[in-house]
Amino acid sequence: MSGRLEGKTAVITGGCSGIGLATARKFAAQGAKVVIGDLDDARGPGIADELGGLYVHTNVTNADEVNALFKAANEAYGTVDIAFNNAGISPPDDDSILTTSLEAWQRVQDVNLTSVYLCCKAALPYMIEQGSGSIINTASFVAVMGAATSQISYTASKGGVLAMSRELGVQFARQGIRVNALCPGPVNTPLLQELFAKDPERAARRLVHIPVGRFAEPDEIANAVLFLASDESTFITASTFLVDGGISGAYVTPN
Repeated sequence: MSGRLEGKTAVITGGCSGIGLATARKFAAQGAKVVIGDLDDARGPGIADELGGLYVHTNVTNADEVNALFKAANEAYGTVDIAFNNAGISPPDDDSILTTSLEAWQRVQDVNLTSVYLCCKAALPYMIEQGSGSIINTASFVAVMGAATSQISYTASKGGVLAMSRELGVQFARQGIRVNALCPGPVNTPLLQELFAKDPERAARRLVHIPVGRFAEPDEIANAVLFLASDESTFITASTFLVDGGISGAYVTPN
């Protein structure tokens, strides 16, 4: 199938790498006008040119810059149909609650949770005026499970994204707007590679619990985002959309 997003404008935060970049390319291939909000000024303009879209330097923790991102999308293309609020961090100093500092906690909350609040707040007025829209917020499978190898602020932030997405999905459903929380399992992205390169034992311990026996590829997650963004999912909102290789459904994993 092609043209699944023809005529639609999509805003993607964190669109210069990993899941965001894979999704930006997939959206563009399906006919969307893609607007990337990111801090990667070295790569961002080139990626936007490649996709025939727009790059806007955006600190997703800054309300003015987030508002400017969505305003730029609307001014350039006339609508804001899709918001994939995907930017996030997982720094090594976010660990056990016993060792994670308040500063580290707050930094992760700002980037992973407050940014989603700001992006939803910026996107919704355009979608309300249109009477349509799809918001996809990146949560995580850790929002529904506990882990002994903790990243306490990351886990808490993703739980917040999940709960907020559910509430917004319910609140705005009768205004033609869908809001869903994408919950990926571990994905083979630079973020995960960097984290696990520093602790191979932790990586091996986590990998053994994935029933399919491997990490996801960014393109596999992008396929799920495309589905949620498209008109194929018009009866799906306020959902916990797990794409986790079976992790959340497993009691024990195969040998």
